[in-house]
Amino acid sequence: MANEAVLMFETHPAIPLTVADGAGIEKGTLLKLSDPMTVAATSADNDIFAGVAAEEKVASDGRTKLAVYTGGVFRVKDSGSGVTVGDTVVVKGANLVGTHTTLDQEKGYKVGRALETAAASETFLCYINLI
Repeated sequence: MANEAVLMFETHPAIPLTVADGAGIEKGTLLKLSDPMTVAATSADNDIFAGVAAEEKVASDGRTKLAVYTGGVFRVKDSGSGVTVGDTVVVKGANLVGTHTTLDQEKGYKVGRALETAAASETFLCYINLI
């Protein structure tokens, strides 16, 4: 898979969240949240971030729960705008993150904080923490 989030340091154990049986989700996929406690792969700017898939989910395998990391240090891919150490980052597309805007902050779309500076489209370390 392209642009997967790679776990570097686990700070929170994975928790089970609901997923559609028909969904195929690869390990390291950034996930968006819907009601009630249901996840799917991110696909667009301003998706409500839920965490990172801790395992692969095979489509139509009968499972409706997926282990999801909601915190940790991950290597993630910048959306193309670049980030600076300390920036708050948000979902900017399918498995991409970038610097937040005022609207992102007001809506609480935060993924985490950049732990290093990265040029456009580079990978960087990000502390993911939903709280």
